[in-house]
Amino acid sequence: MSTALVTGASSGIGRDIALILAKKGYDLVLVARNKEALRQVAKKIKTKVTIISADLSKRENLYRIYEQTKGLDIEILVNDAGFGVFGDFAFAKLSELENMIDVNITAFHTLMHLFLHDMIKKDRGRILNVSSLAAYSSGPMMAAYYASKGYIYRLSTAVAYELKAMGSHVTISVLCPGPVNTDFNRRAGVKFSMKPLSSRYTAACGVKGMFRQKLVIIPGIVNKLAAAASRFAPLGLQMAVCHYIQHKKYMQK
Repeated sequence: MSTALVTGASSGIGRDIALILAKKGYDLVLVARNKEALRQVAKKIKTKVTIISADLSKRENLYRIYEQTKGLDIEILVNDAGFGVFGDFAFAKLSELENMIDVNITAFHTLMHLFLHDMIKKDRGRILNVSSLAAYSSGPMMAAYYASKGYIYRLSTAVAYELKAMGSHVTISVLCPGPVNTDFNRRAGVKFSMKPLSSRYTAACGVKGMFRQKLVIIPGIVNKLAAAASRFAPLGLQMAVCHYIQHKKYMQK
């Protein structure tokens, strides 16, 4: 039986992706910091489950995860773990920003690099990286978060092209949701200004797109329109709108 490894699997999109993949018959490796939350997710899964409680901001844990799962024939890697820091960049806590970069960027590209080597050798495998609609613009008052999601988007699409150019059957997809009803806004300390999609719907779109070998997956018609509009709207206008929305959230805190 093939196995899928999902980071950020204790809640939200990661949890729902894991549940969907389990229903498709995949064994699961669930990775997150909250071991008890992972156990609760595992109770809903009928296939084989391996739980790994790990702080992904610690680089040694990334290599531990890889070594611990090398013998499980990981066919699908889902990089979902991530969080945001809200507020003006200059006044945000540097330790929080560094921790976010470690989780959103370093953990993502390290795990992708490690597992991608094995997938290329087997000439099979799928990687689903969770970015955000934020990747399409710069984001005043969440500047580092937007930048981190841009990194995920750009690296994913570039490596996907490299795989295609070498004739590999390994595929990479990048999921770019807009607002989603998860714990993200609670941790970032903000409220969404538009109605969020459910994490279940977003996860289902991601899994469906991944199996269809779709490179970029944007759930919801409004989000698709927003992504398309970002290609034509001047950057200054995009940032002005973003700053207005984020500042309004800040004033409501």
